[in-house]
Amino acid sequence: MGAGLACAGIGYALWRRRQAAAADRRDDDIATDAPHWTLDKPSTRALFGKSVLINRPRETLFEAWQVERFPEFMENVVAVEAMGGGTARWTIKGPLGRDVHLVNSITESIENASISWQSEPESDIANSGQVRFVDAPAGRGTYVTLILAYDPPGGKLGRMGAKLLQREPEVQARRDLHRFKQLMETGEVTSNASPSARPSESPIEPHI
Repeated sequence: MGAGLACAGIGYALWRRRQAAAADRRDDDIATDAPHWTLDKPSTRALFGKSVLINRPRETLFEAWQVERFPEFMENVVAVEAMGGGTARWTIKGPLGRDVHLVNSITESIENASISWQSEPESDIANSGQVRFVDAPAGRGTYVTLILAYDPPGGKLGRMGAKLLQREPEVQARRDLHRFKQLMETGEVTSNASPSARPSESPIEPHI
């Protein structure tokens, strides 16, 4: 009887582990036809990318991806202040209740295709990024791919605190892309929750 209970307990634990692993795989479902991009960045910076399929034309999505609209779909962006010349100051909710200020400048903008930016020296976090818009096959909409490189605030300790508060930039980028998809497809953001199993969302492993 005791051995049977032990086996049942081990079996249940293994089942829970398999369920958790499956949930992780569903949350990061890879779309094999999503494009892969590169981003030049200092070797010390963390680099990651995410992509989402949105059922809207890329011209519409490119027009909507403006820094002034970031507070509409970026969960932790409190405010964006235009400073002129393609430079803007972002106020972002940071870990432990501390606001983070990013001063980013657009370095390249290709109409209906891509937008690239780089942080200025006064930025709290050194970062660079790129968002690209590519037609999906068979008229299924547009792949919006976000690639970011950044220096984690406060080193490993700061990054750990961000993870605990669900403000790790990689996690937040996935959530914000999902919110952008909601806004573009339905006209409103209906949930702050992390996206569940969706073939439309796909992590991109940038080539360094």
